[in-house]
This record gives sequence, C-alpha cells and structure tokens, in this order.
Amino acid sequence: MPALIDASSESFSRGGRLRASVDAAAFEAELQAAMGEALGCGGEVAPEKLRQLEADLSSAFATLPKNGAGRIDRRSLRYLTYRHFNQKYALVIRGFEPSRPTNESLWAAAEVLSEKVPGYVENVLMSRHAEERGFDLQDAALLITTIEQLVFDSESTLLATVYEKQRKPLVRPLSRQGVHQLLEAYLVHWLLGSDEEGIRMLLNSERLRRKTFPHWEELVAFAHGQVKALDWERARSSGSSGLTAGRYSFEDAHEIVGGITHSFASFWESECTEMKEQLIAMDSQHTGRVPLSKFYGTGLEADWRFAESEAYLRELGALDETGRAGKQVIIPNYIQAASNCIVATNHYMVCCVNDCNPLLAELDRSLRSPMAEPQRILAVVRNMSSGTSLEDEADAARVDATMAAQLETIAANHGGEVPIHGRLFLQWLHYVFPRQCPFPHKSGTTVHRAPLEFEGEYVASQETMKARSLQLFCCGLS
Repeated sequence: MPALIDASSESFSRGGRLRASVDAAAFEAELQAAMGEALGCGGEVAPEKLRQLEADLSSAFATLPKNGAGRIDRRSLRYLTYRHFNQKYALVIRGFEPSRPTNESLWAAAEVLSEKVPGYVENVLMSRHAEERGFDLQDAALLITTIEQLVFDSESTLLATVYEKQRKPLVRPLSRQGVHQLLEAYLVHWLLGSDEEGIRMLLNSERLRRKTFPHWEELVAFAHGQVKALDWERARSSGSSGLTAGRYSFEDAHEIVGGITHSFASFWESECTEMKEQLIAMDSQHTGRVPLSKFYGTGLEADWRFAESEAYLRELGALDETGRAGKQVIIPNYIQAASNCIVATNHYMVCCVNDCNPLLAELDRSLRSPMAEPQRILAVVRNMSSGTSLEDEADAARVDATMAAQLETIAANHGGEVPIHGRLFLQWLHYVFPRQCPFPHKSGTTVHRAPLEFEGEYVASQETMKARSLQLFCCGLS
C-alpha cells in the first residue's frame, strides 16, 4: 500500500501554531452546512452511528501524524478514508486511491465528492480553516458517513435506469418474482458498467450470462439472499413501512442493492482466493513474486485471468523490473490491482480483500502512535502471522537479522523511531509479508485504472505470452 503520509509531520505541525487565527465556529458552521448538502435534514447523523464509526477509526487515527492540536491534515484524512472502505467493504472510492499523486488536488479528484457535493469540497475540505486547523476524529467519521451516503445514492440512479428499461413504474410495488427479475438485470448493468451493447446481449441470453460470469447461478442466489435478509429485518422490526405481504417498493429495492454493494466482496472472495493460491504455487522462492514467464504460461495453459499486458501491469504497479531474475509479477500488488476488481462504477470499485489490512490494523491497535521504536515494532511483528499462504512456514513474519537491521536504519534516519505510515516502513513490511502486503510505490507512479480505462492494449497478445512463457524453459527461470 503506497504511503500517503509524509514520514515527517514537522511541516504540518507548524500549522498547529496558526490555530489562534482560525475562526473555529465558522469552520464548524461550514461543516454542518456541507453535511446538510450531502445528507439532507440539516446534516444530522445518528450519534450512535458516529460513535461506533469513531471507535472503528480510533486505532488507525492514533498512528497518523498530527499537528500541534492533535489533528490530521487532508492527506492523512484521505488515507484514513481509503483504509476504512478498503478494509470494511473491499471498496476503492474513486479519487481516494493511494496511487493519486500527492501534488494533485486531493479532493477535486474525488469524483463522488466533487460531482455530488461541491460545497463540501470547497467550503470544508479545501477551506483555509481545514488547512490551518486540521481534522479530528469526528471530522473523519463525518466525511466517511457522507461518502457512504453518496455511494448509496449513486446506486439509486442505476436502479432507476433498470426500472425504466424493464418498464416497471417506480411507484408500483413489485412481487417477489418481480424483484428477483429486477435484481438479475441490475447485476448485469452493475457488472458491465457502460458497455451498453454487452448489457443488451447478456440480458437477452441466459446462456451467455452463464458463460460470461463465473458462477452466475451462485451470483443470482446471492442477490436473492439479500431479499431474504431484508424480509427478516423487516419482520424483526414490526411496523416497518414499504414491505407488506411480499411486496417491494423502490426504497426496498434500493436497500437490497446497497446490501449487495457492501457484502459483494465477501461473496466474491472465493474467486480471489483461488487466484491467490495459483500465484503462491508459482512463488517457489517465497518472495511474493512470480516470474512473468510463469505468469503468462499459466495464463496460456490453465487460467484466463493471467493475461494483462506488460504495459498495463507496469501502470498498475504489479510488475517488478528491478531484479536480476528478470520481470516478475508482485503477488499482492496484482491481487489488489484494478484489473481484478469485479465491479468498476463511476464512483467506486469492488476489489479483492486486502490481506495486509488485518496486519496494519494489528499494528495500529498495538502501537497507537505515529512513531515507534524498532524493538517495540519487532515485538509486535514477530507475533503476527497471516493465514493466506498454502504453506505453514510462509505464514509467519519473515524477520531475520538483516530485516531487523533495516528497521534500525529507518529509525536512525528519524531520530530513533520509525514513522508507521512512512513509505520505507511499508516497504519493510512488504518484505516481511511479501505475499500479503503490497509493495508501496511512490504516489503518482502507478494508476488504479480498470482495463477499459487503460490507454493501450490491456491484454497481452497470444504471441507475446507464448514468447515470454518459452523463457521459462530456454533460460531456466524458476
């Protein structure tokens, strides 16, 4: 995971001394006005929801660099938001990708915010008050709540489109069979995005749907399961409106598709796990890397997945071209790449679960500080393990004397302590858990772009794949 946080918080700390010149009341008024624009009803958020979200964020917030007032800057706020959605839902919100350049406008690039609530961006996130005062834990919770609502609202637009195409009036409740038909059409639109011709073809052929989407029947059953979940929830809370005797309103359908978005990654994780296991089986050296020759060889012989072009792999940050072993695919970077995100909408992507997130969360809970001494970090890391490997010995942290010395070197360059969100530490963590934690490239050197958004050939030609795979045999690559 690329570092979004400057290894040193010195420059931001200077901003803390400017708080005396900031009108805090005006900032809070702007925040509430923007929340009203985003959420309606005056921007009110249920206090218990905010408290729970703040509790969820507190450990990660504690490890971020602060100014003199104990607040984080915009860049840290963006990182915290990214971590939350990625860890909880395996979502990557457009504009919050770690690969965004640090010199790029941080919020103008956040499509879901700039498009839906420009006032929030201009009056709060880009304001002088934010620059000088920073953001506290509640501010972070409010931002995340806002984005969650905007993502939910964006789904209603697509849902209304599906209603229209199926000639179903928005005001007329649907039967169970009707909502099942609606959801199947919604899934096709959701998964294919803007490919109108592909959507038309798939909606007209169940055989083609089964051929195009792996496990289509299970996918449909998953959607139907969300209907049952709504039935159970409404039956549990007596007196709820909108659902009577197997009838489903537009609001009910909207709630169902929202549940699909939030839980889809867990449903799809079996596909991601299978892909990880195939890559790990090719990693004979336990480096978290697969020779490009093996990668393409498997793509030719056994699996349709491993066929991204070298140029696309390079842009995704999944191609290592620095070692003597030749070009290699970095396993965790590839798993997290946009090419493996099953859904790519205008506002978010649904991707594979990030195996490094639980490790980062454990570090956050144990350290609860932006800086930590090497021995303290080593004590935590040596007791950590990841259960994603095929082989037991590869699950434990790989910390030998050399790795411990490298951590000491990082600390020596920062006054004896290691910046937890510095890129050097995240590089170190990648080599400790090479199959779980992505290599952190410098911001702006990679792009989280879906295949159809890539400017070039995103699929390697059969000739290229064959030529690369032959190197495995002629050159003795392992």
